[in-house]
Amino acid sequence: MAQVAEDAGVFAFAHARDIDTGAEVGFDSDAPTVTASVFKVPVLVEYVRQVSAGELDPAQRVRFLPADATLGPTGLSVFSDEAEWSLRDVATSMITVSDNAATDIVTGMVTVDRVNQTMRELGLPGTQLTGDCARIFEDIANDLAAAGIGAIDGMASVDYDTAAGFIAATPEKTNRTTPREATSLLQQIWTDAAASPEACAEARRILGLQVWPHRLSSGFPRDDVKISGKTGTLGMVRNEIGVVEFPDGTRHAIAVFLRGKTLQSRNPAADRAIGDIARLLSDALS
Repeated sequence: MAQVAEDAGVFAFAHARDIDTGAEVGFDSDAPTVTASVFKVPVLVEYVRQVSAGELDPAQRVRFLPADATLGPTGLSVFSDEAEWSLRDVATSMITVSDNAATDIVTGMVTVDRVNQTMRELGLPGTQLTGDCARIFEDIANDLAAAGIGAIDGMASVDYDTAAGFIAATPEKTNRTTPREATSLLQQIWTDAAASPEACAEARRILGLQVWPHRLSSGFPRDDVKISGKTGTLGMVRNEIGVVEFPDGTRHAIAVFLRGKTLQSRNPAADRAIGDIARLLSDALS
């Protein structure tokens, strides 16, 4: 794993656990890591819990106005016209296409405090949110202004050392987790321990619909292997957590968090490294 990370020009933090036996293996697996969009999984867990408790109605209609959209490259964030979706579909878009606008709608309903409380109840004190996507972009904008750039689309003008000190790149100051806690959360979702069985089944359904096939899946290029998960990308941060289910019934929860040594929005070598490290972890468990 160290060699894979070195070849890809990244630092790696990773963990895997067999969902049914509890066996685990890791690589710097207790290091605090920036979640980027992986924080949407804790938000999803709190959403399905509140639906299960009758606090939220998944069929509730949510009206969306483009003027209110959080920045993002997918989903409602790029809509030009008003839309009305069910809350269930908004939550689905949050995960499947990593929709930032949808995420902030759901996060606003479930609240950051409730997400953090649930993570503590699940034994995951290192998995904490400081805010939603809009908060992350606000932190970036403030750090850019302090660096004399002052526009969020000016990230391309920031040098690596400056960006590495940004709040959004500092685990202790932004949405964070550890690789070991990330796989624990997945294990709890897959064993109905994170919420009611019906709620966990809904979370698994949504996580199984993620459209990005190029990271974790690259380590398991077989059609008979099911992969459910969530990516995260922000500046030098490149992550994916997910569950790999094999034809024989074996289920591995895997979390790979990478921190690049350069700023690259397109980094196929790092994407491949996530799959390679995931496969090494899975093979070690097997």
